[in-house]
Amino acid sequence: MAAQSYDKLDGVIWYDGKLVPWAEATAHVLTHALHYASAVFEGERAYGGRIFKSTEHSERLKRSAQVLDFEVPWSVAEIDAAKQLVVDKNGKKNAYVRPIAWRGSEMMGVSAQSNTIHLAIASWEWPSYFDPEQRLKGIRLDLAEYRRPDPKTAPSLAKAAGLYMICTISKHRAERKGYADAMMLDWQGRVAECTGANIFFVQDGKIHTPIADCFLAGITRSTVIDLAKKRGFEVIERRIMPEELSSFSECFITGSAAEVTAVAEIDKWNFNPGSITKTLMEDYTAAVTAPGKAAAA
Repeated sequence: MAAQSYDKLDGVIWYDGKLVPWAEATAHVLTHALHYASAVFEGERAYGGRIFKSTEHSERLKRSAQVLDFEVPWSVAEIDAAKQLVVDKNGKKNAYVRPIAWRGSEMMGVSAQSNTIHLAIASWEWPSYFDPEQRLKGIRLDLAEYRRPDPKTAPSLAKAAGLYMICTISKHRAERKGYADAMMLDWQGRVAECTGANIFFVQDGKIHTPIADCFLAGITRSTVIDLAKKRGFEVIERRIMPEELSSFSECFITGSAAEVTAVAEIDKWNFNPGSITKTLMEDYTAAVTAPGKAAAA
């Protein structure tokens, strides 16, 4: 049986300052965001009814909008409160939370400086991004053909809708070939990230991860780096070339949707999910589910 369409779920969505029935949270076909990708969004998770690192996500949403040359007309505190209200009203304590801000339909064309800025927030039940069993055994990644763009050619440090076009294409191609996802290189051929998650490698007990200067330094990424350092693991942020992948013993990816997921294979390179990956998976689960942690973070 096919999954229910996302426009037909039950519940409410916060839309421009008020809660509306799910089916009524719509936008016109001539909205600027649909034609010119003038939208920014966040992906967050609520655990036990509280959104993990909610404020950090709200702050990033506003920064992303500023990079795209518009201002979200609600404060960080107001966005935090709206997200929590949606989670509470929809009654799903363990939920995925999606705020999205976009330019409306007053002007149609590249220039849209007078368009209304809208904000909507939805929440729904969404299990782990990957099969739970495979998260432990390690997923398989393809090597994407598209590359993360030069920051001088795209707003790389915004969580902007348009930047995910190549991610969708790459993930579709990977899935058709039997992979769970794809790893992307940057415009200079260096390891960057996956289509929706940051990536880490383990070598001789040390953790290596690419410098996030042409892609998002994820909130989950920073959380896992902190957890690793608390365990005494050395975390090295550096340039990583594809030919180095054979020297790494473990690999894992991080993201609000992916959480912490082990990787067993990237194209021709193989990894063995080991103790460091398992430890960080457990530590992350403990961090997001600890009473009071999500609300305070």
